[in-house]
Amino acid sequence: MGFNHEQAQIADLELVHAIARGDQEAFASLFDRYNSTLLGFLIRILNSKAEAEDVLQEVFVQVWQHAARYDETRGRVFTWMVTIARSRALDRLRSLSSRESTMTKSANQMVQDLPNAVDEAIKSEEYEAIRCALDEIPEAQKHVLLLAYFEGLSHQEIAERDGIPLGTAKTRIRDGLKKLRGLLYKRQKT
Repeated sequence: MGFNHEQAQIADLELVHAIARGDQEAFASLFDRYNSTLLGFLIRILNSKAEAEDVLQEVFVQVWQHAARYDETRGRVFTWMVTIARSRALDRLRSLSSRESTMTKSANQMVQDLPNAVDEAIKSEEYEAIRCALDEIPEAQKHVLLLAYFEGLSHQEIAERDGIPLGTAKTRIRDGLKKLRGLLYKRQKT
């Protein structure tokens, strides 16, 4: 002969009071009575048996820790446990959503960074080609090009720094650029 709802509530209430006193057997009985029902409930919310099992464990830990706080005037023991389960499941969904959002943001950032990485690789190759080409032009032209384009000096500053006429600095830069362009064009063709 089975329990009716009232007898089940009384039995559950006795189990919760025993759990509040630290009775592990009472806890095991309550677990055995409701774990499969609560697991099914959690699987429907979380759509994952593994997540549901984790949350179910959290639910029973909370039941163990807070059994003394159970208020029978607010509803049946099973209703209290379902409320805890629902709350924990929603917390888990928010956490999963947040993790997923973070992972999506990370993936999006990687996609956004990809063109930068490709640009950096291309720039690195271009830099290497320019460096090699610079080694092939006369030293006077190489020197003024380095001052102008790598140190950012103006034509006037180069002339003053090297003690040469402004026209000479401009001519060396122009001739150096012409030779550099020709060398880079040849390298690109090969």
